[in-house]
Amino acid sequence: MKRKFLLTTLAAVLAALLPMAACAQVESQPESSAPPPPAPAPRYEVFAGYSYTSINQVNQSRHGLQGVQVSGARYFGRYFGLVAIGNYYKWATASGNPGDPSVASILVGPQLRVQIAGPVDGFFRGTLGGEHSGGEHQTPKVSFAGGIGGGLDFALTQRFLLRISGDRIGASFSLKDNSSLLNYSPHRTWNSRGTVGVVYRF
Repeated sequence: MKRKFLLTTLAAVLAALLPMAACAQVESQPESSAPPPPAPAPRYEVFAGYSYTSINQVNQSRHGLQGVQVSGARYFGRYFGLVAIGNYYKWATASGNPGDPSVASILVGPQLRVQIAGPVDGFFRGTLGGEHSGGEHQTPKVSFAGGIGGGLDFALTQRFLLRISGDRIGASFSLKDNSSLLNYSPHRTWNSRGTVGVVYRF
């Protein structure tokens, strides 16, 4: 009789505990299966790399110039940002250019980032600023400049990316043999630029 009573009591306790364990398991399941929140988009990026430009503003130029490009961007959200770009070109790709030309510029403007697929992002930008054409005694010393461009970013790690980009930049300088009698009439030119380098986002 006593043994039967113990078995009955044990069965009753197990019957009471099993629903509680099942409820706890069901309640804890959503926490373990919930997807993690998306990582916040980086707000800033800096870039440095090798760059090339044509020099159509220099009389009788046959070859473009090599140099460097650096930039920094601040993003307001995942897609829209403002960028500032500095360029300096000094080294000719081959001998044959007249004089000792150089090009330096500072440009700023909006930059729009787009997600393409997987580790690849793209961007478009429009910039305005100033450009200096040195070594050729051109007028003005600094010309108003601006243009459009874009490129592709390939993610190497979470923060480092490989960038390939191109821009088309317009400026207006007088010809080398111009004079005050001709009011240093402007000679509008468009130069193509190509750049490759590394981006760091944070």
